[in-house]
Amino acid sequence: MSDDTKADLPPDHLSVNPKSEHFDVEVLKRGVGIRFKGRERTDIEEYSISEGWVRVQAGKTVDRKGNPLTLKLSGPVEAWYEDLGDNPPVNKAD
Repeated sequence: MSDDTKADLPPDHLSVNPKSEHFDVEVLKRGVGIRFKGRERTDIEEYSISEGWVRVQAGKTVDRKGNPLTLKLSGPVEAWYEDLGDNPPVNKAD
């Protein structure tokens, strides 16, 4: 894979939680599309492509600190940058 193609792929692990070590505001500003088990999702809190899982919020339930509770779902994950148009390169597990 060329360096240009790698630059156009989102990271393997990303979180929307600012307290997470996998949080990256610059990546999130670009917009990342997620496909989980063949369906595009917009409710993903965190994902890992290589490990094959996503975290989604469990309704309106929060923990004692006010953070949303999440569920970890396993399956194939694909990610792409939404700012690259209709046919962007997709980062997925091989």
